[in-house]
Amino acid sequence: MEEGRRRFLLGSGVVAGSAAVVGYKETLGAVALLKDKGERAKDSIYGEAAEPEVRFESGRALVNPKYSIRPSVCNGCTTHCGIRVKINQESGAVERVFGNPYSLLSSDPWLPYNTPLKESLEVLSAQKESGLHHRSTACARGNAVYDKLNDSFRVTKPLKRVGKRGENAWVEISPEQLIQEILEGGNLFGEGEVEGLRSIRQLDKLIDEENPEYGSSANRLCVLGTADEGRQVVMVQRFVQSFGTVNFMGHTSICGLSMRAGEAAYLNDFVGYPHLKPDFKNCKFLLNIGTAPAHAGNPFKRQAKLLAQARTTGECRYVTVTPILANSDNIAVGERSRWLPIAPSGDLALVMGMIRLIIEEKRYLADYLAIPSLESQKALEEVSFTNATHLIIQKGEKEGQILKDSQGSPWVIDAKEGVLRDSKSVLRGELDFAGEVTLEGVSYEVKSAFLLLKESALAYTLEEYASFSGIDSKEIVHLAREFTSYGRSVGVDCHGGTMHTTGFYTTYAVMMLGALVGNLNHKGGMSMGGGKFEDFNGEAYNLIAYPNKPKPQGARIDRARMAYEKTSEFKRKVAQGENPYPAKAPWYGLANALESDVITNSEEGYPYKLGALISWCANFIYGQSGSEHLLESLKDPKRAIPLFIAIDPFINETSRWADYIVPDSVMYETWGVVSPWGASLTKASHLRYPILPSPNAKWSNGEPVSMDSFIIELGKALGLPGFGKNGIVAKSGEKFPFDRPEELYLRAFENIALSGKAVPEISDEEIELAGLKEYVGKLQAINGENWRRVAYVMARGGRFAPIEDAYKGDSLSRAYPKAISIYNEALGTSKNSLTGERYSGVPRFYAPRFTDGRSLEEAGLGDSRSFLAFSYKSNVLSAPTTASRHLKELRYTTFVDMNSQSAKALGIVHGERVRVVSKGGFVIGICRLREGIHPRSIGIEHGAGREGEGAIDLFINGNVIRGEIARRSGVNINKLGLKDASKGKVGTLSDFVIGSNARQGIPVWIEKLS
Repeated sequence: MEEGRRRFLLGSGVVAGSAAVVGYKETLGAVALLKDKGERAKDSIYGEAAEPEVRFESGRALVNPKYSIRPSVCNGCTTHCGIRVKINQESGAVERVFGNPYSLLSSDPWLPYNTPLKESLEVLSAQKESGLHHRSTACARGNAVYDKLNDSFRVTKPLKRVGKRGENAWVEISPEQLIQEILEGGNLFGEGEVEGLRSIRQLDKLIDEENPEYGSSANRLCVLGTADEGRQVVMVQRFVQSFGTVNFMGHTSICGLSMRAGEAAYLNDFVGYPHLKPDFKNCKFLLNIGTAPAHAGNPFKRQAKLLAQARTTGECRYVTVTPILANSDNIAVGERSRWLPIAPSGDLALVMGMIRLIIEEKRYLADYLAIPSLESQKALEEVSFTNATHLIIQKGEKEGQILKDSQGSPWVIDAKEGVLRDSKSVLRGELDFAGEVTLEGVSYEVKSAFLLLKESALAYTLEEYASFSGIDSKEIVHLAREFTSYGRSVGVDCHGGTMHTTGFYTTYAVMMLGALVGNLNHKGGMSMGGGKFEDFNGEAYNLIAYPNKPKPQGARIDRARMAYEKTSEFKRKVAQGENPYPAKAPWYGLANALESDVITNSEEGYPYKLGALISWCANFIYGQSGSEHLLESLKDPKRAIPLFIAIDPFINETSRWADYIVPDSVMYETWGVVSPWGASLTKASHLRYPILPSPNAKWSNGEPVSMDSFIIELGKALGLPGFGKNGIVAKSGEKFPFDRPEELYLRAFENIALSGKAVPEISDEEIELAGLKEYVGKLQAINGENWRRVAYVMARGGRFAPIEDAYKGDSLSRAYPKAISIYNEALGTSKNSLTGERYSGVPRFYAPRFTDGRSLEEAGLGDSRSFLAFSYKSNVLSAPTTASRHLKELRYTTFVDMNSQSAKALGIVHGERVRVVSKGGFVIGICRLREGIHPRSIGIEHGAGREGEGAIDLFINGNVIRGEIARRSGVNINKLGLKDASKGKVGTLSDFVIGSNARQGIPVWIEKLS
């Protein structure tokens, strides 16, 4: 310790001496002697630092009465970490944000849940250096984005557009006028009659008599959301479903749908869309494809901490396969980490090559793969099972279906006796089988699921896979052997990097690597997450259910969740003897939601045209690749969206085209309940409640305007079930009003407090420490005898199970119960609605393609001079945080990243302005040369290059608020996005199976500007 200090001081002296030579003698001399230069700081040691919120006397924590320390949830990104907020009691200003030590997203280890609040302050201190062990942090975003609370571009009153859409000119209106106009419609803008929401909601009127499957007129309302930040249940279950529309969708199609859908195929659940993450803490080998833990991913901060621990004090080695070298690789850990550069969209070929090698060399876990059922798994005391031995019918009406008896049970070839048996009665089935079998008197030609995977992998040679991927065949062989050398404690992750035209099959293939070594539910392998405590449907209340709740039905505007073969259009063609293919445009029966197709489909009127759109903090114009092609459709209300209402605290690239803007709450002014993604192995529920007052306009009952209160007032005005008097019904049968957000959220908190074994009751001292005194009256009125338990949960920012709950021996405590789909029946029996082509039920290599099967290369996209553009997640910026001026001090702008040798060949130098051009558009930016990027690729960090949230001028009540150039600075890769003519006039390029927006692997050309 002293030796290190001596070296530091010696080094400082060398620096000071060197600096003196070049003119910094006076400055460094002042620093060395701690002299004041210029304006005197408050303290010669601590400068202008704020007073500490806690001090210690005799080893005990004393809270500074000048401050309040309150728990909340950060909305700086979609991880939603648990935090604590330091609030100045006198000014009401936020002065600091730091981690919540009870939350597993901010601490590892996290504090035992019953740790007293005062002790939680002590263990984070320098007392005996305990704060190093229980260190609880907030990332750069979490430390900075609270400045959005007071941003000059924040919307605090309802706005109505004046002039044409997109001109960004508005007039403030009252909340009452807002409700009246959007409900009743009329000649609202002097442009002709606009239908209001009351008229749209006609549950007994069909949209189209000739196509009754389209459903009622209520489906002409579509609601777009973003990532669930804890309030989605109110929007979806209370408003969307009560209104009677099937059309709600989040941002998944422009975020990570290809990954989510690929994992849904792997886990055989296209309804729940379960999600897997590695058990970082005990993983021995980790393969990251298209993602960089410690740089991005979800949960971002926790993954970074776990990875750092795993590669230092743990046993983990890992390979990161991405076009760009990010923070996931670290030279300090030596051979434990390795970066494998790959061209964008080359990942599917790489993984299929690995699968081929693993199967050819029999490096898979055959005994595990042969387990055919849950009954067999339990008998063998295994952790999971697959359908590798299930038999797939190859011909006839049931082609593509799994061989099952009349009771729905799959049958397999018993590996021990070589005869056909019910999978439930067989310990292990035959893996590699093809032949004819007879079941219940009917003969079928079948192949095992594993054989289909094998044939698919062997469809191309290793050299062909190497050529397609751009990775040398020797590297593919090495990686496959390395991956299969660590037993079952291996993980795979591909979060975000698969958003290209074949991303769905890429994810399915990546997950399949895990099946071949049996890592699901295994310690150190793959986890579905620890789950959450019962919240909106729990011990005391089912807040999702209410009397007279409608059951919305019909085709969705995005043509998701319904197969084309179920439509009247298909049936009419068949009845008339026509080839039913192609459909007018693609249907995506396996996709859960396609925000990226809403505007296109409405303009085309296929399946129907919308009457109104409500967006809630959604920003597809910024986030969707190729969205520039949608702007003309939004400009004219008669083309696609006659009435557009945006709920947003800022006017972003999408909401600037709205007719009305409803102000929402920001950060710590909101309610919410949210649980972590899969990197959490134990139960966790974070909650958020207003710890700051909202500056927004008020309703007549004094409630600030926000998404929640707007939905409540809208629901009451429409007379929707589940709102107003008797809107909430307890499981005891007692009825309560739903007039304010707190009446629902505090009851959800009560469910969490009572889930399983109820939490203790809070003390008066802890109520004071947590700043909950102002809530006591509300808690007593709403939660009755349980109010102290609810307060206990609120004071800790949620409820969190201990790490000891994570494992049972070598298995994970919370296991995924269904079979892994080596072959997915739903996929293998589905067809492309344009070509009639049956999708492969196992992972398979496909070249980048349009939805109708044409390859990008055949369409003239890409040549020997072209590059492949890709975006990568920022560890500082994110789309929702651009309004933070503080963040701009950390990351002012973004660049066009390019390999130095590739740039040299084109005569481009570092710092030069360049134009990047695709067949869909262009961007101009500053070229940043780097060695850590694939030579055939162009990388652009996501989160800058804005045209909203204060980037351009805003006119309110005739007054101008000038846009800031700092917010416009940078590059937005989505302006390069391509159109897909097979999806309509303005349809954007997407995954050909699942419809997710394709933003990676875009063929581009680059040129320097004079």
